[in-house]
Amino acid sequence: MQTLFAGNALATHDIEQAIFGTSLGVSIAHGEAIEHGHEHHLRAINSIRRLGGIKHAVAQGVLTSGIMYECVKAGVDLVLAGSIRDDGPLPEVITDTLQAQMTMRAAIRGVGFALMIATALHSIATGNLLPAWVRVVCVDINPATVTKLSDRGTFQTIGLVTDVEPFLRSLATALAGA
Repeated sequence: MQTLFAGNALATHDIEQAIFGTSLGVSIAHGEAIEHGHEHHLRAINSIRRLGGIKHAVAQGVLTSGIMYECVKAGVDLVLAGSIRDDGPLPEVITDTLQAQMTMRAAIRGVGFALMIATALHSIATGNLLPAWVRVVCVDINPATVTKLSDRGTFQTIGLVTDVEPFLRSLATALAGA
C-alpha cells in the first residue's frame, strides 16, 4: 500500500498545472505570467470543489494529469493535512490539525520506508510520528530540512540535499529498469 502525505499547496499547485498549465499564474511551458493567471490558483480549487473533490474530478475527466491524478488512478491513499494559511482549501484537505495528525498516525501503521520530498513541514511532522526502525530518505534542496529531521530525533534519516526534479527523474529511470 502506498500513501502520500502532503498539504493543500501540493495538491492545489499540481491541479492548477494540470488544468491551466500554470503555477500561480505563470506558464509552465513559457515561464511568463499569463493574463489573469493570478486567478488560476483559486479557479483550480473552486473547480475541484464544484465537482466534489479530486476523485470526482478524475472520474469526470476534468483532472487528467499530475500527481493527484496519478495517485487516484493508482489507488494511492492521500492524506492532505492543511494549515491555517491555506486558501480554499480543497475538499480532501483535513483542516483540523489534531484530526490530520490522527489520520497520519493511522496511515503510518506498517510503513517500512518513507520517502520525504521537498516539504519541510510535512517531512518533520511525519518524522515525528514514525517509529525509529522505519527507513527514511529525505530529499530537499534546503539542508535545514534534513538537519531538522535529525535534530528532532529521526536519526535514521538519510538526507540528500538536491533539487527534487533530477532526483525523481533518476529514481523513475532506476525503477523502470528494475
